[in-house]
Amino acid sequence: MNTMSLDVAPARSATSIASARDSARDFLEGLVRPLAAEGADTVVLVVSELVTNALRHGGGSCTLELTAHQDSIEVTVHDDSPKVPLMRTPDLNGGTGGFGWPMVNRLAATTSVTRRATGGKTVSAFLAR
Repeated sequence: MNTMSLDVAPARSATSIASARDSARDFLEGLVRPLAAEGADTVVLVVSELVTNALRHGGGSCTLELTAHQDSIEVTVHDDSPKVPLMRTPDLNGGTGGFGWPMVNRLAATTSVTRRATGGKTVSAFLAR
């Protein structure tokens, strides 16, 4: 089982999100049994959405963990907010978002949100290999 962990700082969130995507691609390319290009793109998209949500709504910083299991890739993001992601109707006119969490739930085989004893939460998405 391969695992990668990355702390994502809020200093320049656009740079932090791009760095998380790049780290995810590097992790996936380094697997003994790599994913097909489409599967890798899906994992990177989920990483981007979860990290963006954590930086925007979860307290401004987060930790990203990627784990390669035999039949799945686990994308996990820890942040400092106890607020769980909301399934809402995307805003098509005002630009306030609402696309990310529904998209993650459609792309992932399963998702979960767990409150941490130390505060904050962990959001996980499992994507089939």
